[in-house]
Amino acid sequence: MKSYVFPGQGSQFPGMCHDLYQKYTVLKEMFTNAEEVLGFNISEIMFNGTSKELTQTKVTQPAIFIHSMAILKIIGNSFKPDKVAGHSLGEFSALVAAGVLSFEEGLNLVAIRAKAMQKSCENTKGTMAAILALENEVIEKICHETYGIVVAANYNCPGQVVISGEVNAIKEACLKLTKVGARRALILPVGGAFHSPLMEDAKEKLSIAINNSYFNQPICPIYQNVNGIGEKSLEKIKENLISQLTSPVKWTQSVNQMIKDGTTEFIEIGPGKVLQGLVNKIDRNLATSFPDL
Repeated sequence: MKSYVFPGQGSQFPGMCHDLYQKYTVLKEMFTNAEEVLGFNISEIMFNGTSKELTQTKVTQPAIFIHSMAILKIIGNSFKPDKVAGHSLGEFSALVAAGVLSFEEGLNLVAIRAKAMQKSCENTKGTMAAILALENEVIEKICHETYGIVVAANYNCPGQVVISGEVNAIKEACLKLTKVGARRALILPVGGAFHSPLMEDAKEKLSIAINNSYFNQPICPIYQNVNGIGEKSLEKIKENLISQLTSPVKWTQSVNQMIKDGTTEFIEIGPGKVLQGLVNKIDRNLATSFPDL
C-alpha cells in the first residue's frame, strides 16, 4: 500500500521546478494561474531567484506548494493515493492531492498562511532549534521547566526534535538540553517560532480564511500533523488545519500510524528528499521513492 507525502519549509532551492517547467508544457497554465492568485511573478523567483529570496516565508511556502502541485499535474490521472500526509506546509499540498481543495483554493490558503506567519515573525522575536539524540520526554520536560515560551514543535524522527519559541528561552533550553545529554542543540536559521504559541495571531487570520473556503470530501485519509491520525471528516480536517500553526508537527507519529494502517511504500511529492530521509530513520525497512515522471 502506497502513501504519498508532501514536504514543507526547508526543501526549497534556487532553480526549483525550472527543469519540469521546460519539459512539460502542461505546467505553463498552472504557473499563470498561480501568479494570478499570488499577485507576483513566483516563477521568476523560483527559477532565477537567490537563496535569500526563497527563504522569505511569503515566498517559500507558495514555491514549495507549487513545486509539489506541478509534479501532481504531470502524474495526472494515474495518481491514485491510498493515504496522504504533509509535513507542516505540506499538509495543504496533501489536501489538494486528496481532492479536498482545488489548486487555486489551496494556493490562496498557503499565501494567506505565509503572509500571516511572516507578520507574526516580524511582531515577535522567535526562533527554532534542532535537538539531536535525546528522548522526547526529556526535551518536553526541559521546555516546560524553562522560563519563557519554548515548546517541542517538530517530531521529525526518533532522535530529531525541533523546539520553537522566544529567542532567550530557546537559548536557555539548548544549554540545558546539552547538559542532560543532547548530542547537538543547534539554533536554526529561520524567521520565527513556527508551530508555537507565538503564531497565535497568524492562526486567527488563517482560521477565517479556512472557514470561508470550500472543502470537498477527501478521496482517501489525510494523516494530519496535529494528531497523526488519518482523517476523512471535513469538520475535523478544518479544525486540525487551524490548530496546526500553534501545535507540534507529529511527523514520527503520523508515519508510524500509516505503517500500522498498512503502508509499505512512501512516495515523496516535492523538491528534495527531506521526507524520504525522515521516513528511513523512522523505519529503515520501508521503501521510499520519487514518482516516476
